[in-house]
Amino acid sequence: MSGFDDPGIYYSDSFGGDASVDDGQVRKSQLQKRFKEFLRQYRVGTDRTGFTFKYRDELKRHYNLSQYWVEVEMEDLASFDEDLADYLYKQPAEHLQLLEEAAKEVADEVTRPRPSGEETLQDIQVMLRSDANAANIRSLKSDQMSHLVKIPGIVIAATPVRVKATKISIQCRSCRNTINNIAVRPGLEGYALPRKCNTEQAGRPKCPLDPYFIMPDKCKCVDFQVLKLQESPDAVPHGEMPRHMQLYCDRYLCDKVVPGNRVTIMGIYSIKKSAQSKNRSRDNVGVGIRSAYIRVVGIQVDVEGSGHSFAGSVTPQEEEELRHLAAMPNIYETIAKSIAPSIYGSTDIKKAIACLLFGGSRKRLPDGLTRRGDINLLMLGDPGTAKSQLLKFVEKCSPIGVYTSGKGSSAAGLTASVIRDPSSRSFFMEGGAMVLADGGVVCIDEFDKMREDDRVAIHEAMEQQTISIAKAGITTTLNSRCSVLAAANSVFGRWDETKGEENIDFMPTILSRFDMIFIVKDEHNEERDMTLAKHVMSLHVSALTQTQAVEGEIELNKLKKLISFCRTKCGPRLSAAAAEKLKNRYILMRSGTRQHEQESDRRSSIPITVRQLEAIVRIAESLAKMKLQPFATEVDVEEALRLFHVSTLDAAMSGNLSGAEGFTTQEDQEMLSRIEKQLKRRFAIGSQVSEHSIVQDFMRQKYPEHAIYKVLQLMMRRGEIQHRMQRKVLYRIK
Repeated sequence: MSGFDDPGIYYSDSFGGDASVDDGQVRKSQLQKRFKEFLRQYRVGTDRTGFTFKYRDELKRHYNLSQYWVEVEMEDLASFDEDLADYLYKQPAEHLQLLEEAAKEVADEVTRPRPSGEETLQDIQVMLRSDANAANIRSLKSDQMSHLVKIPGIVIAATPVRVKATKISIQCRSCRNTINNIAVRPGLEGYALPRKCNTEQAGRPKCPLDPYFIMPDKCKCVDFQVLKLQESPDAVPHGEMPRHMQLYCDRYLCDKVVPGNRVTIMGIYSIKKSAQSKNRSRDNVGVGIRSAYIRVVGIQVDVEGSGHSFAGSVTPQEEEELRHLAAMPNIYETIAKSIAPSIYGSTDIKKAIACLLFGGSRKRLPDGLTRRGDINLLMLGDPGTAKSQLLKFVEKCSPIGVYTSGKGSSAAGLTASVIRDPSSRSFFMEGGAMVLADGGVVCIDEFDKMREDDRVAIHEAMEQQTISIAKAGITTTLNSRCSVLAAANSVFGRWDETKGEENIDFMPTILSRFDMIFIVKDEHNEERDMTLAKHVMSLHVSALTQTQAVEGEIELNKLKKLISFCRTKCGPRLSAAAAEKLKNRYILMRSGTRQHEQESDRRSSIPITVRQLEAIVRIAESLAKMKLQPFATEVDVEEALRLFHVSTLDAAMSGNLSGAEGFTTQEDQEMLSRIEKQLKRRFAIGSQVSEHSIVQDFMRQKYPEHAIYKVLQLMMRRGEIQHRMQRKVLYRIK
């Protein structure tokens, strides 16, 4: 009968409010438990081969190295528990907090007992990565708000690392009451201090408004950095400005990237209060307007400059197809044909451009120097020879292409500029065209119209493939591993035969950095003009009807894939026999130009230096790369030498008076003008004389024959004389 007097207590909950709060707490602690289980139990491998606990070991390893972070793959989490991954995708802000708490607990378990002096447990930062397909900056709309997003792009600016408080302590000015450990939300959100002090003390006046101030020495802080991400150039629709996005990184994500890097960001798409405008309008319009930023939870830097090319996304079938394509015997001709198929002729230039797109192989020497693998190409010549069209095409079909024009680009715009950040008044750096085209091609049109000091800025980028900067307290070196394809006119607009050397306005320093220099002349030749006109007409007539590629050509997308595939998969070297052959030919070439310089008593404007030897090596390697071969054979060297001969050597050597660079000496020049004067005295306007007798006449006066013909040809080009009667008689018009 002992418990008879204890009837138990019955009560009813009249408010019913506490249970729901409790419920949320319970759910949170359950989720944290599940996260903890995932970190503790997720394992890779099978029972037979032995398995490892992936995240447990990683946590322990990192913690002992005093690096308090761990990287979690979303795929692992999804395979462990689908719901957890879904929660993390849908409401990342709160669940990431739980995951970090769980990581802290697991780290506590795996590192016990800790040495003395390190008993306090550090917070662990969890970074996420995922193999999901990346979205685009343009596709971020309001329905993605505070979800997890994945975005590719280029980092164009980074602020210095600054400090942000996570926990703050505040104190009242008048009554010295302190409030400790107020959590500040992560991200760029601030924290509004309370307006009133709530402590009621008898006999004291009430505290004034806004009494609190922050006690800086009692705050806990983390590092943070703000980056500026620009969408990758191949994702920008035509004729639009690339969009930018602000990124907020904290703790171990700081200083992971530098401007110019191609990255893929995992982050939480969040909002911050837009800055209050100075002139507050009466009707408060901007009351609910927020500006967006991304709170980064994981960064993957794309290795290889080639950024977001197709190499990552080649399916096995496509790879099979591309390898099959590269194994075709005449692949080199096919690729040359498929480059700008709508432009007629100029086969050698197209072959050279094909070499430029594939590129040689970059070598890193044991002493830490690198030799560039990219081929630079210069086209000099008359207007109307489709130079700019070729440049435009190359920009389209290279994995990364940047097109600039000479007049509109400055040295800073091509290399890198230092800009003052408006908010923090500190300087930061933005990469220019050569940095953004890292791993691709820069096309510079109107190269001769560039100012001299701007042209000097790309010397270093073309040979050393870096850009060094020392401005405004920033001293740094940026990578710019890109090929340069430049087009220029001669000094006189058109190529002037008589002026010879003076047509080229470039310094030898910049010319020797180009591997191939083509002189494109607009020759008057009836047959060629005929076929050219036919070709242009057919293009205009069948512009819309012809959609599929012609037989024997590769269409643009496939060509693009082939180029990026070969660039990533293949890095050929010269074979021994080819190297031997090349050595002998180089010595011949040097002696050839030397002899040529002795004969004409002047230096050629296009020098033949060791750089040219390396140029031939690079061309041979790029020819091997097209076929996906590991070694460049003698055949490749032969073709490389031929290309070099038709381009640079011809430009440097054509010293007999007829050629492009007629190295006419001063005496020759005087002799030509003397002959011309005599000719004009010889027959008046409107009279006609037999050509043979004129030539005989001048020969008797000991003038060389080719000089006489040269003068006649010049006068014909100027339209002063004409041929009559089966080209036997000369008739003077003006």
